[in-house]
Amino acid sequence: MSAELSDELKKLIDDSPVFATVATIQPDGSPQLSITWLTRDGDDLLVSTTIGRRKEMNLRRDPRITVMINPANAPYTYAEVRGSATLTTEGGQELIDALSRTYTGKDYADFNPASKDDAERVVVRITPRKIVGSL
Repeated sequence: MSAELSDELKKLIDDSPVFATVATIQPDGSPQLSITWLTRDGDDLLVSTTIGRRKEMNLRRDPRITVMINPANAPYTYAEVRGSATLTTEGGQELIDALSRTYTGKDYADFNPASKDDAERVVVRITPRKIVGSL
């Protein structure tokens, strides 16, 4: 059963470039964390990665994921979104360009010229199962 994002959390994601910490599970069971850009599609969260990165490999093996959203200007306010991820390359480049425009004001290739050597982009769609926190 899916959980719904609060109106306050939706507004935060929609109105400001807020960074998130994504936790996946390593092959040995230990956590792996990475800071990422995010957006949403309804109650699902969307993040971007590339084929071959640790986050992508972890999620293909075990789709459980947690996303911690903690706005920089409100350090005691947060949302922890626990759920499962599905991955697709469809729309991968479009997502990273949209995220880059939100966070940097530029297309991704203009923000990160070295990205031309990146592997194929992956859309990580996170369907919330449980949401805890103050957002």
